[in-house]
Amino acid sequence: MRFISPKIDYVFKKIFGSKESKNILISFLNAIIYDGEPIIQSLTIINPYNPGQVLTLKDTYLDVKAVLADGEIVLIEMQVSSMTGFSKRVLYNMVKGYVNQLKTAEDYIRLKPVIAVTITDFILFDETQQIINQFVFQEKTEKFECLEEELQLIFIELPKFHKRLSELETLADKWIYFIK
Repeated sequence: MRFISPKIDYVFKKIFGSKESKNILISFLNAIIYDGEPIIQSLTIINPYNPGQVLTLKDTYLDVKAVLADGEIVLIEMQVSSMTGFSKRVLYNMVKGYVNQLKTAEDYIRLKPVIAVTITDFILFDETQQIINQFVFQEKTEKFECLEEELQLIFIELPKFHKRLSELETLADKWIYFIK
């Protein structure tokens, strides 16, 4: 039997970004962000169009965008091929998701954290063999965290995953295997 690859843009959006697939997205995010713990119980999948609040800002489209029950925003992207400026695009989308939360005269306290989950079908970080890499702001020398994880970047590098079906141990392993 042949299957359509979940890495194909339309298929990826259908699997993870349709209103009927909320439970699938919850399972995936819990596996990747929370090591399989059922932290996320509910979310709302929203329009992935990511316009700028200022007319001169570049518009962008995400694969999937969701708001968790506590208001956190999760941006999910599947990128099959490497491109110039890719890391900057990921950061741009995440920051735009953060700043677009407020309107004029609203208090900064209303800002909710943003998590950008990016799946790549190419090697992004040569310096590690880790498949999932998570980044937050931290002090450069002593490595203590800053901004209470307001902005998180999570990268999943598919080419680094080499487990066979019989070797899958965690929910994250199963999701990565499925996507790869």
